[in-house]
Amino acid sequence: MSTGPSVGSGSRPAGEAPAAPGTQAGGEDLRDRPLGELVKQLADQTSTLVRKEIELAKAETTLKAKTAGKGAGLLGAAAVIGLLAAGALTAFLIMLLDGALANWLSALIVAVVFAAIAGILALQGKNRIQRATPPVPEQTVETVKEDVEWAKTRAGSARK
Repeated sequence: MSTGPSVGSGSRPAGEAPAAPGTQAGGEDLRDRPLGELVKQLADQTSTLVRKEIELAKAETTLKAKTAGKGAGLLGAAAVIGLLAAGALTAFLIMLLDGALANWLSALIVAVVFAAIAGILALQGKNRIQRATPPVPEQTVETVKEDVEWAKTRAGSARK
């Protein structure tokens, strides 16, 4: 029954030959059909297309939200683990360096190393979150553009 592109792909269903202008895929001439029937078919197909595009947008947005959530979780975990380890490791390293350097210099060196590690973890978490944003369903936007282009092409060929 569908005469439009298969939803989500922007192309004809597999194995279907291109229909001539003014005809359906089954070979029926659309110009011979009553206007009311054509309008009803258009409304049905448009409704189906919109529903499928909304389903695709929901699926894409859910996937991106999950990816962003994982990135945020990694950042949180890095902060907690870093804090726990920093306390114990700081004391150890300061005591270790105390034999060769002044206390303040030992503490400074340890703090700089921890800051570098925290920066690396933060950048990794930020990159994960950026991969998930913007949460725009890009594939859906692309297929909607293809559907509009297809409809313009069909409308132009029907006028001829």
